Amino acid sequence: MPKVSDEYRAARRDEILDAALRAFTSKGLDGASMADIIAESGLSAGAIYGHFPSKVELLAAVAQRTLGQRRLEVDARQAEGEAPLTPGEVLATVLRGMRAHFDTRLLVQLWAAAATDTELGDTIRGPVRSIRETFGDAIRPWFAANYPADEAEVRLARTLPIMMALGQGFMIQRQLFDDFDEDGYLAELPATLPH
Repeated sequence: MPKVSDEYRAARRDEILDAALRAFTSKGLDGASMADIIAESGLSAGAIYGHFPSKVELLAAVAQRTLGQRRLEVDARQAEGEAPLTPGEVLATVLRGMRAHFDTRLLVQLWAAAATDTELGDTIRGPVRSIRETFGDAIRPWFAANYPADEAEVRLARTLPIMMALGQGFMIQRQLFDDFDEDGYLAELPATLPH
């Protein structure tokens, strides 16, 4: 049996994640079954289960990849400027990326499901921790430049949960209210958070 290269495995994994995202987007988290994901991918069940033993793990991998892409966007934006990005600029960058490249309805569904499904909650804790780390890494230079060293980490730690809440609030409101001013919300973030 020929050995499969790491590049091939990574490409197949991405193909499966793309199919899962399409299935989740069209049928919702609860509505999309593993059979739907298998059909969407055009691959065998063995090919899917060889990478992802369960729908929950597949869902977590989709979330992790999506958040990793947002981290790259923040890093690219940070590299463009001379001054560190403010917390509001970081959050606005992430939310713009989520809005442009991901169906944020899935996150609202995911948070609701995780509140009652212990396994799902345990599984998505890692990806959520990843976005918190992305925020922390991205805003640390700004806090270091604007506060004494002993105060910078304390203020950063206090700001992170607020950034998380503002991000979740954006995604929930864009699902619930037809008149939600997304662009206005994003424009105000830099003035709302420490700047």
